[in-house]
Amino acid sequence: MFGILRPCRHTLPDGLAEEWMSHMCGLCLALRDDHGQASRVATNYDGLVVSVLAAAQAEECAGTRTAGRCPLRGMRGAEVADGVGARLSAAVSLMLASAKITDHIEDGDGFYARRGVRAFAGRVARRWRREAQESGARLGFDSAGLLAVVDRQREVELAAGPGTDVLTVTRPAEEATGEAFAHTAVLAGRPENAGPLREAGRLFGRIAHLLDAVEDREDDEAKGAWNPITATGTGVGRARQLCDDAVLGVRLALDEATFADDRLVRALLVRELRRAVDRTFAHAGYPGQGHPAHGHPPYEPPGHRHPGHQRRRRERGGDRSSAGGDGGDHGSGGSSDKGRCCGSCSCDTPAWSHPPRKRGVLAGCGVALFMCCTCQFCCRDPHPGPWSGQPRHSWCDACELCNCCNCCDCCCCD
Repeated sequence: MFGILRPCRHTLPDGLAEEWMSHMCGLCLALRDDHGQASRVATNYDGLVVSVLAAAQAEECAGTRTAGRCPLRGMRGAEVADGVGARLSAAVSLMLASAKITDHIEDGDGFYARRGVRAFAGRVARRWRREAQESGARLGFDSAGLLAVVDRQREVELAAGPGTDVLTVTRPAEEATGEAFAHTAVLAGRPENAGPLREAGRLFGRIAHLLDAVEDREDDEAKGAWNPITATGTGVGRARQLCDDAVLGVRLALDEATFADDRLVRALLVRELRRAVDRTFAHAGYPGQGHPAHGHPPYEPPGHRHPGHQRRRRERGGDRSSAGGDGGDHGSGGSSDKGRCCGSCSCDTPAWSHPPRKRGVLAGCGVALFMCCTCQFCCRDPHPGPWSGQPRHSWCDACELCNCCNCCDCCCCD
């Protein structure tokens, strides 16, 4: 599955993790029922937000049904989301998957460059596009208008070049996501929410597009593939500022909407969206970069030191390095809590070092055991490798929300 929102059971307390899982299973089953078994591969985390928004606005959209056993639920049955929200989420997810396949085909990425694969994938993309349009029409959703916006994306990318505002490139994605968010208000019978949700969706689409570009930047440069940040000459600092501003804008837009139960909506579109931004830039090698106005330190290149640096590190308990390492925090100019599991606990040992501090076999085993016992492999994102010191993804990228896994229940953040 793909998407920028990847919450862990530890970050969704009070039954929200189960509710999130219910929407994910509901989307998967809606895809199966409306579009066949193969379409279930279009299940993605971001598409679930459409189902969550519909259910949060009206109890009528929060229906459930009993699902059978599934490996992702530890071979247990469950009550999963059902109704118009799940079906709209399925239609939108299928459109996104179709557009993504088409984009790979046009770029000739990987195995899509092979003639046979390209022809087969093209047929699948066209079928999914047609079925998504028909499904959306049954829900009163203007699928044709949304597809026109998606088609315009390619034209915008071809016209973009150095000096082009990156927001010009993200605008089609913003419009498409905004319309999908706004239509949940129509389905829920709350037309007054359409405006705020359209704005929230527009900014969410901007974040998703920029984070995807930041995450793929190095790979795209190595392959010579088109990337909006590289093509427009946009600095990473500018991209981070736009993401931070958009996260704030989403929260303010949600404040203007009326919900029956907005707990999961705010957990995803406020807290998890912020974590997605932090995680993506950290994985891309910019863990200390942030918008000063939003409480994040400004970006400093790796190895940069400025007056007061050592004093701030001592105040925050970050000066933990032993002889042989400089004890820095992986380029952020202090002990950053972006790699902690929640930002409020002491799961920041071992501290980041720049350059990455390598360890021998025995020392690495000791550090690995400590990190395992404090649940850092699961919840510290990113965390330094015990032996290499290089940043590593948290294991929750693979096991998040699996109800048969209690990997986050033992975290010291409790």
